[in-house]
Amino acid sequence: MYNITLIPGDGIGPEVTDSARKIIDATGVNIKWDVVNAGASVYEKRGVLVPDEVYSSIEKNKIVLKGPITTPIGCGFRSINVMLRKKYDLFANIRPVKKINGLVTPFNDIDLVIFRENTEGLYSGVENQRDNDTAEAIKIITRKASMRIAREAFIYAKNNNKCKVAVVHKANIMKLTDGLFLDCVREVSIDFPEIELQEVIVDNMCMQLVMNPSKYEVIVTTNLYGDILSDLCAGLIGGLGLVPGANIGNDIAIFEAVHGSAPDIAGKNLANSIAVILSGAMMLNYIGEKEKSNLIINAVHKTISEGKYLTKDLGGTASTTDMTDAIIENLR
Repeated sequence: MYNITLIPGDGIGPEVTDSARKIIDATGVNIKWDVVNAGASVYEKRGVLVPDEVYSSIEKNKIVLKGPITTPIGCGFRSINVMLRKKYDLFANIRPVKKINGLVTPFNDIDLVIFRENTEGLYSGVENQRDNDTAEAIKIITRKASMRIAREAFIYAKNNNKCKVAVVHKANIMKLTDGLFLDCVREVSIDFPEIELQEVIVDNMCMQLVMNPSKYEVIVTTNLYGDILSDLCAGLIGGLGLVPGANIGNDIAIFEAVHGSAPDIAGKNLANSIAVILSGAMMLNYIGEKEKSNLIINAVHKTISEGKYLTKDLGGTASTTDMTDAIIENLR
């Protein structure tokens, strides 16, 4: 039996995580769910964004399935998600982006994975107010963080029969910070001579991805660029509701969708739960349940390709419950 922490989150979080939980349980995998919560809804009731029991559960179980969380404006952390990634040193943010048959999109052959360094760079939010008219952000890039995310990307490529890894940077201008990141990726690539290293400046990568995304298989990049590129790539396959994510550290892993809490449709049984479901599939693969993971992925793809039970954002009229039930049926 696996002990796994479940954080429902805010907005549509409880609905989409409940959908994912039902589908995961339908595979027959033996999981004891430890349900704890954090975010705006908890803050309203208890005056704390992340209760102690959330930390205790994460540290005990090591594996987490998490819904989207809203950080209230004007109090607490800049971002609960960023705080958890830094607290537990979840250095690898992994976001697969794959075209699903049945959805009309500009490209039919997108199948790439983004490896985003998750703990430093501009996105980590180190800022100073120098005076009333001047604010500054500090971009910190370290050899340690750069080397380990690069190695994760190349190991993934090797283990999954990928031929290319693209490093995305702006070292032509940010010669010290992005230059260090680029040098680290180059250094790691030497250990993987069978894998081609593609070096792409970030603005050019944005253009390439909307013109010829099939050129890329694995992308490794810094924190902010990775966040931007993963949203761009999500748009190429039908939206954020289809993109799962994993935050991996040395001994703790948190799996979550890329999208936010969508409070405007919360509680209406309208939310697309695919991204969290696929995040759950990534989680099962991570804990060694690859067969059950593939069952879920195949059932999701079959449900979408059939086109009968699609939520509104995917061009259909189905409810969250309808889509969940259809995926469970296709598991069989």
